[in-house]
Amino acid sequence: MAAQLPLNTTVGDLCVQALKDAGALGVGQTALAEDVNDAWIRLQWLLQQWERQSLLVYHLVTYLQVSDGRTTPYLVGPGSPDINIGTPGLTARPNRIESAFFVQNISSPNGPIRFSLRLLQSMVDYNNLAMPGLQTFSLVAFYDAAWPNGMLYVWPWPNAAQYSVGVTAREQLPASWPSLTTNVVLPFEYYLAMVSNLAMLLRPKYGLGTFPGDMVPTIAKNSLAVLRKGNTRIRNLDMPASLKRKGLYSIFSDQMY
Repeated sequence: MAAQLPLNTTVGDLCVQALKDAGALGVGQTALAEDVNDAWIRLQWLLQQWERQSLLVYHLVTYLQVSDGRTTPYLVGPGSPDINIGTPGLTARPNRIESAFFVQNISSPNGPIRFSLRLLQSMVDYNNLAMPGLQTFSLVAFYDAAWPNGMLYVWPWPNAAQYSVGVTAREQLPASWPSLTTNVVLPFEYYLAMVSNLAMLLRPKYGLGTFPGDMVPTIAKNSLAVLRKGNTRIRNLDMPASLKRKGLYSIFSDQMY
């Protein structure tokens, strides 16, 4: 473990430390290649689970796609010809998007201009739209978390070149590394969380359990709490426009003023 140079910490460093904390590797012992590879696999599984939990992801990323006039969904995923979110084999499509917006591509006087899109949470809701092929100013968006690429639907569909569609999704954690010597590129507070939680994930493989005075479960739990606290983002509350007060009501005239 490159404790004094955290930027030089490799995937193999994390795996070896996790084997030690799990109790599968004693002091002065050298881990077998099979054991390190098994830990490597489980570390990737661990991060693949974490990136689906918003409070365990440190960053949100916004992607922008210029409209090409289509009335079919935009593909979202690694290597996608539309909204490309990373390298195939190293990342995966987001399972949801946090927000979506519509951009009017004008250069003056203060353009471009952004408008929020209302997110639909179900394909059933999207299918209830009366004119799904309508092309004009977009109002709503629906993200279908298909595999291997998700599909972004908007409605109405924007005209070519004049508009763009943007989405914000969670950062894709490095769910795959090319080799054990690959440097870990994550905020440093993730290191202890990965090692301690990987140690807990490795124990069943070796038939190891917890015991009185075992601090590994507590460390694993507390390290996740640190990530969740640091990654908490509370949005400003808002209210649907239909419920906002537009004025005062007079009981005498039966009118708003």
